[in-house]
Amino acid sequence: MTEQAPRPKPAAPGTADSSAAEIIADERVRPISPLRKALIRPELGAICGTILVFVFFFAIARNSGMFAPEGVMNWGVVAAQFAVIAVGACLLMIAGEFDLSVGSMIGFSGIIIALLSVTWQYPVWVAILAAFAIALAIGALNGYLVIRTGLPSFIVTLAFLYILRGLTIFISITTTRQTIIGGVREVAAGDPLAWLFGGKVLGGLFVWLADMGLIGKFVAGPRAGQPVVDGIPILIIWALVLVAFGHILLTRTRFGNWIFASGGDAQAARYVGVPVDRVKILMFMFSAFCATVFATCQVMEFGSAAADRGLLKEFEAIISVVIGGALLTGGYGSVIGAALGALIFGVVQQGLFFAGVESSLFRVFLGAILLMAVILNTYIRRMITGER
Repeated sequence: MTEQAPRPKPAAPGTADSSAAEIIADERVRPISPLRKALIRPELGAICGTILVFVFFFAIARNSGMFAPEGVMNWGVVAAQFAVIAVGACLLMIAGEFDLSVGSMIGFSGIIIALLSVTWQYPVWVAILAAFAIALAIGALNGYLVIRTGLPSFIVTLAFLYILRGLTIFISITTTRQTIIGGVREVAAGDPLAWLFGGKVLGGLFVWLADMGLIGKFVAGPRAGQPVVDGIPILIIWALVLVAFGHILLTRTRFGNWIFASGGDAQAARYVGVPVDRVKILMFMFSAFCATVFATCQVMEFGSAAADRGLLKEFEAIISVVIGGALLTGGYGSVIGAALGALIFGVVQQGLFFAGVESSLFRVFLGAILLMAVILNTYIRRMITGER
C-alpha cells in the first residue's frame, strides 16, 4: 500500500494566507489587466491632452523662447495658479459638490489682506492669518448651508459669488474710496509669513547655472549680469505641495475613501458610517483655503489687491478638474488629472502669446480641449465598463 502525501492544512481564518486564498477561490472577483487599469484611470484624457498640447506648441513655437528657462518659468507660474485652485475644486467635486464662489473669494481675501496691512496698519502676518480664518469660516458656512437646507451647492455658492464680490467692492470703496489698494509690498518687507507666499527659492542654484553658462544672463539694464531666472516662485511650490497633499489624501487615506463615498452615493455612505456631512463641510473649507492661498500669492506678487481679481476663476478651476477626468456627478476623479488640466491651461494661455496668436483665441482652444477631453474620457470609460 503506497503512502499518500499529506494534504496541506487549511490556513487559519483571518490570516493573510486565508484572505488571499479566499480571493483566489472567489469566482466573483474578476482579474483586471494592467492595460484595463490604465484605460479606466480618470486622468487618461488629461494625459493625452497634455501630450497633444506640448506637441502642438513645440511644433509652432519652439523657436520663440517658450521652452527656454524663462519661458518655462512663465507658463509654469500660470499653470501653478490654476493648479492651486483646481486641487480644492477637485476634492470638492469628487465629494459631489461645487463651489462657484472661488473667484469672489480670491478678490475678497486679497482686499482683506491689503486693508488690514496697509490701511489699518496691522502686521502683514496678522492680515494673512485673518484672511485665512475668515475664508475658512465662509467655506464652513457654505458647507453648512448646503447640508442643512438641502439646496444644491450650485445655488448656495452662486449666491456667495455675488455676496462676496459685492462685499469686496463695498468694503474697499467705503474705507479707501478706491477698488485697488497698493503698498502691500512695502509693508510686507521682512515679514516672515509674507515670504511664504511671495518669495522665491533656489536662487543660488540659478546663479550657479548662469555662471556655468547653462542659462542666460541679462546683458543690459539694472539687472545686468544677473540670471534671467533668479529662482522658483513660491507659488509653484504651493501648487506642488497642494497637489501632493490632495493626491495622498485621496488615494492613501481612509478620509480619501470617505470623499469618494460621499460623492458616489451619500446615503449609502451614511449607512456604513461615513460622516458625509463633515466630509463635505471640510471640502468646502479646503476649497476656500486654496482660493486664499492663490489670493495671498497674488497680492504679494503684485504688491496690491484689487476688488475685481478672481473673475471667472471658479469656472477655470472646474474646467481644469473636468479635463482631469472628474465627473460632474461626483464620486470619480483625480488630483493628478486636475493638475494636468491646470498645466494645459498654462501652456495654452502662454503658448498662444509665444506663437504670436491672437490672445482672444485662448478660450477657443480651451473649449476645444475641454470638449475633446470629456468625450475621450466618456468614450473610453463606456468602452471599458460597458456603460451606455
